[in-house]
Amino acid sequence: MPGPTHPPTDELLAAAARRLAPVTGLLTELGERFGAAGHELALVGGPVRDAVLGRRSMDLDLTTDARPEQTERLLRGWGDALWDVGRAFGTIGARKDGWQVEITTYRKDAYDRTTRKPEVSYGDRLEDDLVRRDFTVNAMALRLPDLTFVDPHDGLGDLARGLLRTPGTPAESFGDDPLRMMRAARFVSQLGLALDPEVEAAMRERAGSLEIISAERIRDELVKLMLTPDPRPGLEVLTDTGLADVMLPELSGMRRTVDEHNRHKDVYEHSLTVLAQAIDLELPAPEPGRGTAAAEPGAAAPADGGPVIRPDLVLRLAALLHDIGKPATRRFEPDGGVSFHHHELVGARMATKRLKALRFDKDTTKAVSRLIELHLRFHGYGDGEWTDSAVRRYVTDAGPLLSRLHLLTRADCTTRNIRKAGRLRRSYDGLEARIERLQAEEELAAIRPELDGNEIVEVLGIRPGPVLGRAYKHLLAVRLDEGMIGREEATLRLKQWWVTQPESTEQQHQPD
Repeated sequence: MPGPTHPPTDELLAAAARRLAPVTGLLTELGERFGAAGHELALVGGPVRDAVLGRRSMDLDLTTDARPEQTERLLRGWGDALWDVGRAFGTIGARKDGWQVEITTYRKDAYDRTTRKPEVSYGDRLEDDLVRRDFTVNAMALRLPDLTFVDPHDGLGDLARGLLRTPGTPAESFGDDPLRMMRAARFVSQLGLALDPEVEAAMRERAGSLEIISAERIRDELVKLMLTPDPRPGLEVLTDTGLADVMLPELSGMRRTVDEHNRHKDVYEHSLTVLAQAIDLELPAPEPGRGTAAAEPGAAAPADGGPVIRPDLVLRLAALLHDIGKPATRRFEPDGGVSFHHHELVGARMATKRLKALRFDKDTTKAVSRLIELHLRFHGYGDGEWTDSAVRRYVTDAGPLLSRLHLLTRADCTTRNIRKAGRLRRSYDGLEARIERLQAEEELAAIRPELDGNEIVEVLGIRPGPVLGRAYKHLLAVRLDEGMIGREEATLRLKQWWVTQPESTEQQHQPD
């Protein structure tokens, strides 16, 4: 079924002209420069599509019949900066007046169908270049300098219909480059388009071919999808077509596992709902020159890691994956219920394994896993019976992730029971208020023992090493349990602990 209603084609072209107005002079100048040298030049792909949709892009992709060395000569002296890192693929880049242009020679790539790497060959016609592109909405162009609209595959009509199609047959397109199937999922979310039935059928049939794509490229496409305003439609495409079975099988696994209530939602639907609610809690990025966005309910103080600004990849990945441990921990209870004991610990390990396989960086992997591990901690808070010690440990264990943990915990409430939802919300409001009070009193974000390492060494007469580490952890536990007790009392507690340690006895029996 087509996606949301889109404007007619004439309105789309008018929107494109308005959006391109600020850069029309630059494009005309560049087109005349290439034309004078006997070469064609056209704005192509994403910038044309985005202009048609009324979106603005500071990056301008162009294509030409000029070879890379000819393009480089024409850009030299025109742009403020020049680079050729894409020369192997026929691309030369330049920057002028704040705009970035990348000009690629017409391509006629050939794929061997066993890897994604094409054999690059140059073409001589714009139409040949457009037919090799992934989707019709990306196969539109504006010839320069006269801005003639070129659309041999009716990409404009597809935008008006809200449909995602390929210029050639979907089987050939995805056979050439299986990563295009993941891009299709992203465009469903990013552009609000629906898959053409033939495109969807080809994706189902060829989902397994995604295995030849490198983990890094799959990761990059997943990240782009997760950072769209509404990732859910694209994630549903990945699951429905079987692509998730290849690159994120845990997502498919949740679809077959009902939650502990065994009523109104399965774990998959719950996870997508939590993701959507987490995104709603992110703070909008501040407008240029406006400073930091104002705080909103659910946002933590800057000392706890700062407000969570949209889009936040760590929060979104944690929200999507927070319950991936449930399928592995599901147990059917004698009373007919379903339990998932310790699924947060199992899920944290599973998330670490999956994110490592997708070549995510260590910091992202560690942060997502830690949030999953902690996402149930609040549910032991009940009606606020936690001691100050428990609150301190909650803050300390979350560390700089506390802001995100606040949002993940709030987003994880998907109950339809209005009374229960209100109780959970008020309970977490109370926890955040207690955290703010203790932060103001004790600087929880930077909590430390009241004696530092050097002072511990001096009091105990020991050298730096494992014993010092244990002593430090003991004083930290005292600090967390009892708050600030003063340096004199902390010294006394340290000495009392020391006499119970075997190293203290050994030290006493050493000869002078």
